Amino acid sequence: MDWVARFDRQAADYLPDVKVLRDEPMAKHTSFRVGGPAKRMAFPEKGEQLVLLLSMARDCGARPLVLGGGSNLLAPDEGLDRLVVATGRMQTLETRGGPEHIVAAAGVPLAKLADYACKLGATGLEFAHGIPGTVGGGLYMNAGAYGGEMSQVVLGASVLFPEEGLKFLSGEELDFGYRRSFLSDHPDAVVLYGQFRLAPGDPEAIRETQRSLMARRKAGQPLEWPSAGSTFKRPEGHFAGTLIDQCGLKGLTVGGAQVSEKHAGFVINRGGATCADIKELIRQIQEAVFEKTGVRLEPEVKFVE
Repeated sequence: MDWVARFDRQAADYLPDVKVLRDEPMAKHTSFRVGGPAKRMAFPEKGEQLVLLLSMARDCGARPLVLGGGSNLLAPDEGLDRLVVATGRMQTLETRGGPEHIVAAAGVPLAKLADYACKLGATGLEFAHGIPGTVGGGLYMNAGAYGGEMSQVVLGASVLFPEEGLKFLSGEELDFGYRRSFLSDHPDAVVLYGQFRLAPGDPEAIRETQRSLMARRKAGQPLEWPSAGSTFKRPEGHFAGTLIDQCGLKGLTVGGAQVSEKHAGFVINRGGATCADIKELIRQIQEAVFEKTGVRLEPEVKFVE
């Protein structure tokens, strides 16, 4: 009996209320709109269900992939022989001990978290208003924009480890760096929820900052096309988009994938792009930039296998 049959049996017995889809296209769940079918995709609504799903995956011999907003992933065209656990239904949001202390489940979109904080009159998350990711993914990669990042506001997180179980890691223990954290160094660890410590603020002033940052985002980024946001990490002493632009690569196209003509730091899906198209375009960009500038660009996008 393969892992799929074992999983189907256990899911029916122990998690009958959890939605499970068969051969679900990853293209429906990633911001690139690329990716073939995942053998199974489960949608827990509670932390307990997520914990049990991951335990079942180990018992069945499956390779689990925990999926947030899918905003920083590139999934293969041929699909995934894996159990994908999509956290998008884990949407709990609450305060603890005051409006500036927010607890958010892993699947809460960062934009929703920022709006929630705004309504409470809590400042510090304005930068997250336009980031197309979730709490879990944001903690994993220390998401940030316009001078703000998760490390500045995170009190800690509840994290599941395969062998050790649940632990609460403080912000210091999460060891945030530029687009990395303890979690990205330990990819088997899974966030259940994050805790955020903010400061009192004026809701209208917070909202105005959010509007201003969103206007900047819309003016400078190709939000009208599917992408994974910034394709490359910022190389030390440089900006990836500037280097790509200076190398004359705006508009470079492979299949349906293109270097955005609006912002060279973005690889976009102009329609019908495949994973192979995007990977090849990324390779060509890296090769051209290194040849002309000596700088090696490191993808910020995570390639899933």
